[in-house]
Amino acid sequence: MKNFKIGGVPEHFNLPWRMAIEEGKIESIGAKLHWSDMTGGTGQMIKGLQAGSIDIAVLLTEGITKSILEGLDAKILATYVKSPLKWGIHVPSDAEDTEIPEDIRGEKFAISREGSGSHLMAFVNALNRGWSFRELEFEVVGDIYGGLWALESHAAGVFLWEKFTTKPFVDAGKCKRVGVIETPWPCFAIAVRKEVLEGNEAILDEILSIVFDTAKRIKEDPSSAKEIAWRYNIAQEDAEEWLSETDWNYEGGFREEDYADAAEFTKTISGIQTDGWKEKLF
Repeated sequence: MKNFKIGGVPEHFNLPWRMAIEEGKIESIGAKLHWSDMTGGTGQMIKGLQAGSIDIAVLLTEGITKSILEGLDAKILATYVKSPLKWGIHVPSDAEDTEIPEDIRGEKFAISREGSGSHLMAFVNALNRGWSFRELEFEVVGDIYGGLWALESHAAGVFLWEKFTTKPFVDAGKCKRVGVIETPWPCFAIAVRKEVLEGNEAILDEILSIVFDTAKRIKEDPSSAKEIAWRYNIAQEDAEEWLSETDWNYEGGFREEDYADAAEFTKTISGIQTDGWKEKLF
């Protein structure tokens, strides 16, 4: 039995992994996945890959691209979710003068960790609006609950997080959403530490095939929205909307060109040279 430690966010995107594990499909091919919920998001997973506490990570495209190009000893196995991620722009519920995305200029961003999506998407937003990176300030808060606390306590004025995950808190008046930013690339990738990849390519391909088959079944099953709502504490109508907007990478693999913009983004925000980026990432 091959054993792998895998990390991912405890959100609806990762239902195919959870179901494939629960249904015993992974063990049926001679592998065992030890899943860890990474509430700190991509930044926490990158640290896990660096430390060897996880072997595989399901994480944001921009985060893993930047980390590998900056020296992380890992490879991208496949695109996981090929649709963009919709990041809600959240502000304190009592921020009366903040009603549209342009109003957040000059506010401090709550981020889970450096290198996380909530961090890097602040740069994407600045690029989209022509703002200087020098204007950006950050408060590291750990996870979604830290982000909500930062808004309520006014330790930060903006918090970027996936809009359906935060919608129950918006509906409860814990914060308000003033807009959405979409990733300009497929949002999630699957990465593995290089030392784990060597000699395990075939079994990892089999695992991914099972996960993508499970994702296709979830997408096509009319009862999936109800299951997602129950598991992840979101309203069924929100689960239905999210499912209609989301496409996993059912065919597996990746398109190199999908990562070109993420590589260029890394060069823009960090100044590192990205020559040979394809060989480094894949």
